[in-house]
Amino acid sequence: MKDNKDSNIALYRKYRPENWGEVIGQDHIVKAIDGALKSGKVSHAYLLCGPRGTGKTTIARIIASELGSSVNDIYELDAASNRGIDDVRSIRDSVQTMPFDSKYKIYILDEVHMFTKDAWNALLKTIEEPPKHVIFILATTELEKVPETIVSRCQSFIFKKPTDAILSSVVTNVAKKEGYTLEEGGAALIALLADGAFRDALGTLQKVISFSQNKKISLKDIEEVTGSPNTVLVDNFLEAIATKKIEEGFLCIKRASEQNLDMVVYLKMILAKLRYALMLRYAPSMKKDIEASVSEHDIEFISKLVSSKPEHISSLTLSVLLATYQSLRNSPISELPLEMALVEILNDK
Repeated sequence: MKDNKDSNIALYRKYRPENWGEVIGQDHIVKAIDGALKSGKVSHAYLLCGPRGTGKTTIARIIASELGSSVNDIYELDAASNRGIDDVRSIRDSVQTMPFDSKYKIYILDEVHMFTKDAWNALLKTIEEPPKHVIFILATTELEKVPETIVSRCQSFIFKKPTDAILSSVVTNVAKKEGYTLEEGGAALIALLADGAFRDALGTLQKVISFSQNKKISLKDIEEVTGSPNTVLVDNFLEAIATKKIEEGFLCIKRASEQNLDMVVYLKMILAKLRYALMLRYAPSMKKDIEASVSEHDIEFISKLVSSKPEHISSLTLSVLLATYQSLRNSPISELPLEMALVEILNDK
């Protein structure tokens, strides 16, 4: 990634991969497309699908770069704001002209699931039989909304979310390049909050850096800036489940609410730690892998939590909490789903 010193550039743009070697977490896509391009097998249309912030537009630009297209021959359109038939007609008309100074004209169409039905109909013939000098690269977060007639005419690639370990490593490395170090567990927290999106992870890091008074950023600073629950609240909730102390569990939820914490984030942190606890309990040989993803404090807590093999630190508890996570966003009382889950887990009748 280019080590651009301009501090005004957003970190996710500043450290955006510029070639295949810099792409992280999408090895299956890099290998397939890079191999095809090197062997001269260039498709007239690519469809890149996956969660937001996973690198679809970045890969599209790298494809254009690998094919030698200059900035004069790369056209980007955001279908979220340019979704009508007139926008597509302008594309359909412009593809007929030859490239300025490249072999190919590249059209990168982002968020294509937002196109109207008329727009898709207008684009279909062009996607099916574009001029030899034109390549379309479509990107979407919602593949199911893209017409099958379009999907069948493209080479499709499914992006996957990077793991928390990959995101944590990226956050750590970018922080270091910016001259900052994060306290143990800080990068892991930012990775968890990013929910599998490189862009969100680096956006959160930038926010943390902008509020930092020191070059060494503490875990407490990150928690305060992001509004995420502190480790103690997460640990105490899991301890309440392990020791079957429902009142203490309710108290943890109450304290989280009093601190105006996002219950979705709170439960997500609980789920992440419970997942590691189950891994350590039932697959102790994975301890080294877990240690690479969590702080020393967390590994000590998790080890202690599972040492007595508590009844409710189980897959059933994880299932109940996962179901609760899905319902949290629609609850009229933010604490209620987690409170109900606590009662269900501990069978307090």
